[in-house]
Amino acid sequence: MSRVGKTPISIPDGVTVTAEPAPDVAGSVAGDVVTVRGPGGELQRELAAGIRVRVDDPEGGGQVVVERADDSRSQRSLHGLSRALVANMVQGVSQGFSKELQIVGVGYRAAARGSSALELSLGFSHTVPVTAPDGISFEVPNQTSIIVKGIDKQLVGQVAANIRALRKPEPYKGKGIRYVDERVLRKAGKAAK
Repeated sequence: MSRVGKTPISIPDGVTVTAEPAPDVAGSVAGDVVTVRGPGGELQRELAAGIRVRVDDPEGGGQVVVERADDSRSQRSLHGLSRALVANMVQGVSQGFSKELQIVGVGYRAAARGSSALELSLGFSHTVPVTAPDGISFEVPNQTSIIVKGIDKQLVGQVAANIRALRKPEPYKGKGIRYVDERVLRKAGKAAK
């Protein structure tokens, strides 16, 4: 049995979790559709076939248990993943997720255009506009920091990765956009004669 998959997920106060069987589409077998509502918003996800979710006391203070139909290899590999996805949904609607990016380089800066748009100066001949998808907001505490916030962990990480991809850190001077906890490996330049 998966050690991650069999661990129950506790439901914090103010969060409700519901699980219903997915609708049959042309005879396909599907897992449960899990809906999590909380102070941060609502998230919904369809789990893989054969993965079932049992909710004990769905109004808060209870727990969510993720179970698999059988012990086949495909079911075992999806058990822990499905439990982690549901746990991230519960944490997202109750606390939210954030990724912090740091801009390094002379003249490189970020400017907020509301909570859902950024304008980045990254050494190009033009500024680069970035618009947040639904459910994502930006904070710019200073010109060289960007905080991406949201309730969906996957979406927060993808938006942060898209921003980082605009100007990846280069190995010689370290200029570019990086995660706050990222370590950039530096290369030595040409050796002096």
